Amino acid sequence: MPTTTFLAAFATLFATVGVADIAFIFAALTKRNTAKQRFAFATRGVIIAGVILLLFAVLGNAILGVFGITIPALRTAGGLLLFLIAIDMVFARHSGGTDITDEEEVEARSRDDIAVFPLAMPLLAGPGAISAVILLSTGTRSPAEYWAVLAAVVVILFLAWLTLLLAIPIQRLLGVTGLAVVSRVVGILLAALAVQFVFDGIRSSALFGA
Repeated sequence: MPTTTFLAAFATLFATVGVADIAFIFAALTKRNTAKQRFAFATRGVIIAGVILLLFAVLGNAILGVFGITIPALRTAGGLLLFLIAIDMVFARHSGGTDITDEEEVEARSRDDIAVFPLAMPLLAGPGAISAVILLSTGTRSPAEYWAVLAAVVVILFLAWLTLLLAIPIQRLLGVTGLAVVSRVVGILLAALAVQFVFDGIRSSALFGA
């Protein structure tokens, strides 16, 4: 059903885009910028990330066809990737799928404009988010479910934009402990969704069939 698809896509993208923790990274990278500059960075970063994610959502099947990847294989591999991200979230560890490396953070601090790198990619449209979008969009069974996935992408990016604009107040309100709590709760939900993706991938493959 479209509602169920939307909720599953929303929960998955909420975790892989990192809506809960981008506020801390964005606040640290823009602490010397004005409110007007932060608004410009956030707006352009979200728009660029949106184009990237929606492009992969539309071209997902074509991309799989070029590389000869089947839907069951994608669901299984994607589920495993999301499960690794979920483990890092539950244990409040940094993950390359939803975060930037120390080297990338050093490079970002030296840039005057962080809208494209590291904000749009890899923070918002990172490996985890791109994999999730392809996984979700190619797994739909009707046009209504497909549009539900696209709607979830738009809603998540809108929430991410609001989070970036309120980055400094959110950082002060939640603190490190509050962020860890949110991350762990979302991580548990993502782990369950990831396992379901793996189950669906194996069940729909011919691995154990005749």
